[in-house]
Amino acid sequence: MLRLLTIEFHKLRHNRASRVLSIIYFGLLTCIALIAAIKFDIGPVKFHLAEAGIFNFPYIWHFNTYIAAILKFFLLLVIVSMMANEYSYKTLKQNLIDGLSKKEFILSKFYTVIAFALISTLFVFVVSLILGLIYSDYNEFSIIVTDLQYLFGFFIKLVGFFSFGLFFGILVKRSAFAVGAMVVWLIIESMTKGLLYYSFRKMDNISERVGDIMQFMPFESMSNLIKEPFSRLNAVKTVANQIGEQFTKSYDVQFLDVMIVSVWTFVFIYSSYALLKKRDL
Repeated sequence: MLRLLTIEFHKLRHNRASRVLSIIYFGLLTCIALIAAIKFDIGPVKFHLAEAGIFNFPYIWHFNTYIAAILKFFLLLVIVSMMANEYSYKTLKQNLIDGLSKKEFILSKFYTVIAFALISTLFVFVVSLILGLIYSDYNEFSIIVTDLQYLFGFFIKLVGFFSFGLFFGILVKRSAFAVGAMVVWLIIESMTKGLLYYSFRKMDNISERVGDIMQFMPFESMSNLIKEPFSRLNAVKTVANQIGEQFTKSYDVQFLDVMIVSVWTFVFIYSSYALLKKRDL
């Protein structure tokens, strides 16, 4: 495993685009801290976002992993360009000539995916912990370690997403086309969701019925891992109660969602290996 990771990081270290995208990604993750500086002064109304509770333990684990997951597209570009470069620079063929098997080649890419996801998760953990210790109203250890499930969900989400990108990178061999293919897949899922809403428009609990079907789709299952955190804020709940609305959904990382994304991850990696094994290089 270490040997395969060493090979991959050696390639990435000598790829300027990958270095720049990685720096941008982790730089943007750090910029989550800038949210604390957002203030609105409208006449007598003074609003400081950090004081709204977004950096309170344990809510911060949910909020920061949700925001950080939006930035994952920068690392996706690293993953797909990493695969595209193998074909462009003939390093894939050279690795196989040098004795690397096709299975080891795919494993080296998968280990890199896991490494990126793990580093990202640890980075978000450190940033969130520091922000929480500075701004949170609750600093008891038992409260701090509550809801760390979101970090696990974040890790699983990144592994699944990057594995999806790796599969398309091998399938189409070009980074731009690979990203385009993922966008097309996302559009197809969105259209499918819209068609289901239209088909079930006369039924009760339409959202639940559509959700029960869509939860098995790749992007939807990844999205379900970390649900939006904004309706958990006390200020939002207060406004909702005043207009007669209540939020009853579960915000937890569900075991079923973890299993669905894990199955898709296996499908993407195995399909990548099957493609590479079948393809004449």
